[in-house]
Amino acid sequence: MAKRTITKLVDDIDGSVATETVEFGLDGRTYSIDLNAKNAKKLRELYARYIAVATKVGKSARPKGSKDVRGKTRGQGPAIRAWAARKGISVAPRGRIRAEVVAEYERDQRTK
Repeated sequence: MAKRTITKLVDDIDGSVATETVEFGLDGRTYSIDLNAKNAKKLRELYARYIAVATKVGKSARPKGSKDVRGKTRGQGPAIRAWAARKGISVAPRGRIRAEVVAEYERDQRTK
């Protein structure tokens, strides 16, 4: 039996269909938010004012030892796969876990 799981992004601000997940950092923390094009543009415009006068510290706003951009799931694969199985989300038993599954897992963990 084949199973297809479809993940739809919903804009975290207004509930419309989101077109992207935007990551941003502040005070040593990295945040992720699903936004439509209009709200993503607003967020970038708001940040642009501060970025224009800020000093660039490094390649990332993430604190040392946090998740790798390419390997968000590094070290968390088994936990995410177990969570996905409980939720009925199809995930390959090995290899990279889809970004939308990781994002959904992280949202679920933040709400706990």
